[in-house]
Amino acid sequence: MDCFSLKQSSFEENDEKINYYTGLQNMGLFLLILKQIDCFLGRIKVDSLTNFQKLLLVFMKLRLNLDYKDLSYRFNIPRQSVSTIFKRTVICLEYSFQQLVHWPDRDCLYAKMPDCFKSRFGNRVRVIIDCFEIKTERPSLLKSQVEAYSQYKSSCTAKYLIGICPQGVVTFISRGYGGRASDKYITENCGIIDKLLPGDLVLADRGFKIQELVGIQGATLKIPDSARNKSQLRPWEIENTRNIASVRIHVERIIGCLRNKYRILKGPVHIDMMREKCEGKPLLDYIVNITCMFNNLCDSIV
Repeated sequence: MDCFSLKQSSFEENDEKINYYTGLQNMGLFLLILKQIDCFLGRIKVDSLTNFQKLLLVFMKLRLNLDYKDLSYRFNIPRQSVSTIFKRTVICLEYSFQQLVHWPDRDCLYAKMPDCFKSRFGNRVRVIIDCFEIKTERPSLLKSQVEAYSQYKSSCTAKYLIGICPQGVVTFISRGYGGRASDKYITENCGIIDKLLPGDLVLADRGFKIQELVGIQGATLKIPDSARNKSQLRPWEIENTRNIASVRIHVERIIGCLRNKYRILKGPVHIDMMREKCEGKPLLDYIVNITCMFNNLCDSIV
């Protein structure tokens, strides 16, 4: 693919092509994002590329997880220029669109509660939470290796807690933790508990042993019942488990959608994305944040 085929004119009136390379639904959405950061892109001096191509390069890295050398060939620019464009633009995108992932007002949330939630839990569900992991390269330091090693994935990972509202929109994404961190530890330290209000209902998998943390806020946690140390579940426990599973699956679908739409989240992520930091935050955190932001611009799965 030569640089000419990556010019803006080759994407106009071709939503299928823009969707393939960016994950966005149409060209209009891409141009709105471009307009928001156009001035910033103009300050990244790569004379052979237009601002359209600079943003396209960033989305191609997120969407297809192409390495920097591949992108340097496609856009006919030095590898270092690819790295500079990607890193600086990712940080700018997070700053510019951070409001796309926000904790919604409770009255607004409850007023638009989907029927599949309302019939089972009334209007009380505030958030559905889960954790997901991204495989990373193994750190060189032994201590970092221990912190990053995930027993579940049998490799080094970065682990994130994600929260979605019943409408299927990402409303919370934590910073990254080493794969060794437990679900409870991340929930306790990522700040989501402080957002809960009395009367809120939180849905989670049975691995989230956070009843006390949620209860301190006056909220309630519902997790599927476990058959551990029992011969079988009681009828009401089976019904409770079915009710939770039927709607909690939406958070798993969101995670799957994010991974399929932005293959960079499948990893393995280069260790530099964990080492390089801006304002104390690694580049991978910026990447995870903006993929959630742009996923919220697409049609809801609920």
